[in-house]
Amino acid sequence: MDNPIARYIAALLESGDMARQVAHHRIVEGAEARHATPRHPWSAAMGSALSLHGIEILYAHQAQAVDHARAGHHVVVATPTASGKSLCYNLPVLDHCLADPEAKALYLFPLKALAQDQLKGFNELAGLLPVGPDQGGRRPTAAIYDGDTSPHFRKKIRNAPPSVIMSNPEMVHLSMLPHHAAWAEFLSGLSYVVVDEVHTYRGVMGSHMAMVFRRLLRLCEYYGARPTFIFCSATIGNPVALCRMLTGLEVHPVLESGAARGLRHMLFINPEGSPAQAAIQLLRSALARDMRTIVYCQSRKLTELIALWAAERSGQYRERISAYRAGFLPEERREIEARMASGELLAVISTSALELGIDIGGLDLCIMVGYPGSIMATQQRGGRVGRTARDSVVALVAQEDALDQYFMRHPEDFFARPPESAMLNPYNPVIMDRHLICAAAELTLRRGETFLREEPVGTRVDQLVAAGHLFEVAGTTTGPTTRPRTGPGSEPSGEIITSHKHPHRDVDLRGAGRSMHIEDITGLDSEGGEGGKRPVIGTLDAHRAFREAHPGAVYLHRGQTYVIDDMDMGTMAVRARRARVGYYTRPRGSKDTEILEVLGTRACFGTRVHFGRLKVTEQVTGYEKRAVRGGKLLGITPLDLPPLRFETEGLWFEIPHAVRTRCEEEYLHFMGGIHAFEHAAIGMLPLLVMTDRNDLGGISTPMHPQVEGPAVFIYDGMPGGAGLTRQAFEQADELLLTTLRTIDECPCELGCPSCVHSPKCGSGNRPIDKRAARFVLQSIRTGDPLTTAIKEIDMPLSGPLFDHGVTRPAPRRYGVIDIETRFSADEVGGWGRADRMGVSVACVWDAGECAMFDFGQDDLDALVARLQQFDLVIGFNHVKFDYAVLGGLHPFKFRSLPNLDLLAEINTRLGYRVSLDNTAQATLNVGKSADGLMALKWWKEGRLDLITEYCRKDVAVTRDLYLHGREHGHIFFTNKAGQKVRLPVDW
Repeated sequence: MDNPIARYIAALLESGDMARQVAHHRIVEGAEARHATPRHPWSAAMGSALSLHGIEILYAHQAQAVDHARAGHHVVVATPTASGKSLCYNLPVLDHCLADPEAKALYLFPLKALAQDQLKGFNELAGLLPVGPDQGGRRPTAAIYDGDTSPHFRKKIRNAPPSVIMSNPEMVHLSMLPHHAAWAEFLSGLSYVVVDEVHTYRGVMGSHMAMVFRRLLRLCEYYGARPTFIFCSATIGNPVALCRMLTGLEVHPVLESGAARGLRHMLFINPEGSPAQAAIQLLRSALARDMRTIVYCQSRKLTELIALWAAERSGQYRERISAYRAGFLPEERREIEARMASGELLAVISTSALELGIDIGGLDLCIMVGYPGSIMATQQRGGRVGRTARDSVVALVAQEDALDQYFMRHPEDFFARPPESAMLNPYNPVIMDRHLICAAAELTLRRGETFLREEPVGTRVDQLVAAGHLFEVAGTTTGPTTRPRTGPGSEPSGEIITSHKHPHRDVDLRGAGRSMHIEDITGLDSEGGEGGKRPVIGTLDAHRAFREAHPGAVYLHRGQTYVIDDMDMGTMAVRARRARVGYYTRPRGSKDTEILEVLGTRACFGTRVHFGRLKVTEQVTGYEKRAVRGGKLLGITPLDLPPLRFETEGLWFEIPHAVRTRCEEEYLHFMGGIHAFEHAAIGMLPLLVMTDRNDLGGISTPMHPQVEGPAVFIYDGMPGGAGLTRQAFEQADELLLTTLRTIDECPCELGCPSCVHSPKCGSGNRPIDKRAARFVLQSIRTGDPLTTAIKEIDMPLSGPLFDHGVTRPAPRRYGVIDIETRFSADEVGGWGRADRMGVSVACVWDAGECAMFDFGQDDLDALVARLQQFDLVIGFNHVKFDYAVLGGLHPFKFRSLPNLDLLAEINTRLGYRVSLDNTAQATLNVGKSADGLMALKWWKEGRLDLITEYCRKDVAVTRDLYLHGREHGHIFFTNKAGQKVRLPVDW
C-alpha cells in the first residue's frame, strides 16, 4: 500500500496487543466541495486579487457569510476546522476598506499565535490588490497590537491606525477601552469587529467578554460608529445564542460547510494498561512512518510526563518531539510553532492550547489521551489533521474517567450526539461588578444610555451605587432613578462615576480572580539571591493555585519537576525549586455549602431538583504524595491554608427520607452511596453541557440544615457561576438516567474511576459505595413524582447583594471627639511621632447630656472617664491621629473603645481620603472656620479661647455629618472634577 495512513491502520488492527484494545473503528467518509457565488460581484480590484490568489470561486458557506457581512448583518460562521473561515471576514473587510479608505476593522483572537497567522494571510491577499487613484494610492494595511508589540510601534499604531488591527481581548480591555481618547480615530471609523474562535469565550472568560464587548459597543456609540460583527466558531450547538449572550446582538447563522473533507479513520482505544503508555505506543508507530502527529492531554502534568516518556523511548526521534501548553512563555510557544510548521518537529504533545487554528502545517494523526469533555472539542481537535482533503486518523485513548468509559461502551452514542452548547453567565455579578467600575472609569455612566438598558446591568449599577462601589453625581436635573430623593442637596443628576483611576489592571479576563506567577528560585535564597531576580516559569489562576500550587505541591514545566516552596498572596507569587522527585501530589480537603437563593424547582422522577445561588466554602487541609509509577499512596501531608469562600450557581437533588431509610435497612452505606452519586453525576454532566469536570464542584451531605434532609449538590466551580448547572438543571432527568446507566454498566464490583471514583476528590474517594448509589438512583427512578411546590428554605441575608442593606442600630449614647495639638509634625520629627505633639484642647460632644465638654492636657483622666460612658465614640481621623497623640500622654488604650472613624469609613468606600471641610461643604453647606496651622499659631500666642471655639465647631460639624449619614444613608463630597458626588454610608 502506498498510503501511509492505510498502512498504519492495517498494522494496528493486525497487531496482537493493540488490536485487542480497539473498542471501535469507524471510517468517516469524505465529502466533495460545494461552491457558490456572492449575490453582488466584487469590485475589479478585489476580483483581480482573488484571481491572482488562485480563488476563482468560494465555498458555499463563504459566499453566504460574505453576503451577510457586506449587507451589514451580524453573522456567525460555525463550521469545522480548516473550512476557510478566514476568507469569510477578510474578503468583506478588504472590499469595504477599498470603498472607504477611512474604514477600520478590529480582529480579535484568543491567542497571539493566531494573530501572527492571520496577519500573514491578510497581507498575502492585500498585497495582490492593485493600487489606483480610487484607493487613495494605497492598499488596506494591517498590524498586530498585543503584548509583544514594542512601545514605539504601539504609539505609531494609535496615532496612525492601519485599516485592520489584530489584537486579543486583553489589549482591548487594558489599552483600547481605558485610553479610548487616544483611539478616537480608530473607534470612529470602526466598521467591522471580527471575533475568531468565539466558542472559546465561554465559562469565566465568556462572562468577562460579555462585558468587554458591551463596553466596546458603548464607546463605538460614543464615537458614532456601529460596527458589523463577524463571529467564527467551531461547530457548536448554540452559535447564535452564544453570540447573543456575548454582545446582546441579533446574529445570522452560517452553519453548513461547503469545504471538501478527506476520509477519516476514527479509533476508540480502551487500553489494558496506562492510557499514556498506549498513546506513546501509537505515537512511536506513527513516527516510524514519518506521520506528523499531535497528542492532546487533559492536564499540564500529563502533557509534560508523556513528552518526557516519549522522548526517552523514541531514539532518533527524541529531538523531534516537544510539549506545548498554556503557561509556557511566549518565546517558547513561538519556537515550537515554527519548528512544527517547518517540519523539524514530527510530534507535539499539547493541552488544549493547540486546539485552535494555529497553522502548524498539515498533520496526519491526532491522538487524544482522554475524552476532551465535549463532542465539539473532539471534532475541533480531530479537525487539526487531514487538511486539504487528505486521509487522516483520529484516535481517542480512553482513561478511567466515567465519560471515557461510557463512550467505549456506547460508541454509537458519540456519533449520534449533536455538538454541545457553549454556556456562560453574561451577568455574573462577581465579574460584572468589576467591568461596570471599568466602564464608569472610561466614560461617565448616564441613566437611560443604551449600555444600562439591559435590566440586569441597570439593576446591578443601582446596587453598586447603593453599596458605595459606584457614586452618583448630585445635580439640578433629575434622571430616571429608582431611588427616592432624600436629604438636602440629594437630587440625582443621572451621572454615575467611580473613585478608581485604573481599575482595569485588577481584572484578569481568563480567571474569576487574579493570576499568580510561578517563580523559579532554584539556587537562590529566600530573598531571591543576587539582585532578587526570579525567572517566571508560568502563570496560574489564584483560585486554582490553592489546589495545584500550595506549599509542597509538585509542578511540572517543560519536562522539569519543581516543588513549591511558598505561596505569597500579597505579591501573588508562587516560588518553586527544581527537584527530582518520584511522586506527584493531589490536594485533600473539605467543603461546605449554603443556599443563598432558590431560582427554580422541578420534579425529577421520585424527588425534586432545585437550582439557585450557593455560597461554597472549600478548605484544602493537606495533600497526598503518590508514586509516578503506579500511583501508590506514599503519604499525606497536612496544610494550614485559609479557606476559600465564593458564591456561585448550582443545582441540588433532594434525597427522600424514605430512600435513606430503605437504603440503611439493606445495610448499605448511605453516605458512601450519595457520595458516589455525586461523583458519577459530575463525571457524566459534560454529556449535556460543554464543560470539563474540573469546572464543576460537588458536595453530598446526609443532612443539610436548609434542605432538612440528605442532598447532593453540583455547582459551577468558579465565583459567580458560568451557566453550566443552569443548563444542566433543565436536563436533570437525563442526567439522573445517564448516571444510573453508567453505574449499572460498569463491570467493576465496588466502584472505580470509570464510574464513581473522582480523580479530584478532596477526601480520597472515601466513603464510596457503588451498590448504595445504584440503590438510591433506582429508588428515585421508580419513585412516585413529588409535588414541585418550593420548600421553605431559610436563606441568610448575606453576600454582595445584601450587605449594603444592613443598618447598624443607633447607639444609645454616643460622643464626638476632636483634639488640637501644641506642636506641628515638623517640630516633633514627623507624623510618626504624634505621641510628642501634646494637647492644647480636646472637645467632646456628649449626646446623652446634649452638651459640649472641653479638656486640657491636665484633664485627661476626666476625658477618659467621659469617653468610657459612650456606646460609640465618633470622630474624623480620631482613631489614627487623635488617639496616637493621646496615647503619648495617658496609659489608657483608647483604641479599645467602640469607635466610628468617619474618615476611615470614607477611605474604605472611596479608596482615598477626603477632608472634613470637603464633605461638610458638600453635605451641610458648612465649612471649617480655620485649620490646624492657625490653631498652632494661636497656641503660640496663648489664644486658647480661639482654639477651643475652632475645635468645638469641628466637633459640631463631625456630629452633624454623622447624623446626616445615619438619617439619609448617604453624605456628599466634591471630587477633583468639581462634581458633587453622593456617597452611601451605613452609619
